[in-house]
Amino acid sequence: MNTILEVKDLCKTYIVNKRQNNVLRNVSFHIDKGEMVAVMGPSGSGKSTLLYAVSGMDKMTAGNVNFCGKSLQDMKENDLAKMRLDDMGFIFQQMYMMKNLSILDNIILPAVKSEKSKTSRKEIMKKGQELMHKLGISDIAENDINEVSGGQLQRACICRSMINDPDMIFADEPTGALNRTSSDEVMNELTKLNEGGTTVMLVTHDAKVAAKCTRVLFIVDGNIKGEYNINRERSLRDRERELNNWLLEMGW
Repeated sequence: MNTILEVKDLCKTYIVNKRQNNVLRNVSFHIDKGEMVAVMGPSGSGKSTLLYAVSGMDKMTAGNVNFCGKSLQDMKENDLAKMRLDDMGFIFQQMYMMKNLSILDNIILPAVKSEKSKTSRKEIMKKGQELMHKLGISDIAENDINEVSGGQLQRACICRSMINDPDMIFADEPTGALNRTSSDEVMNELTKLNEGGTTVMLVTHDAKVAAKCTRVLFIVDGNIKGEYNINRERSLRDRERELNNWLLEMGW
């Protein structure tokens, strides 16, 4: 497999009241193309900080992050912003969308802003409609964001994350604000995307969510304490049970 994300000795330190808070400490790992990797750990362990640092949303204090052959630490902010728009997709627990735009217009906005493709707005609109159809939300295309359910809105966020054909999707607690039914629906869609070849890195506290991934990184106090490979050929119930047993061994 080709490595799409390589992280070496990543450190992130905040200065609070003149005291150092070392949130990430010499973190190293890699993600290969086609993987779906979950990051788990206790609250305050550095999960979200890690995701923001490796995706260029937050600056690292030290270390190296290589994304698709590009070193993030050497890039200017404008180039990082362009890379995030063109080559990465993002899904968050809080479903940030423009209140004055319809669901479809929110989905296609990154493509309209991107210089990656020279396609017309009509073609972009068609692609957005095709993504919505694939995720079963075509009927809410013209709705406002306050006229749909949380599960529908998160599926729309998945569509938005895919509109520019990203090399990788980064998701921070994508099911955290959803009930179990909506959570399962959203994870099923992310799993389908991954099985179709999309690389995914997600932060979650939910073992049921992580069991649908291909690998789990367990982080404690800013260090990766262990990693666990998941066999998707086993039943989901078996995967959840085995993952929970491993998490208990890790001190979950």
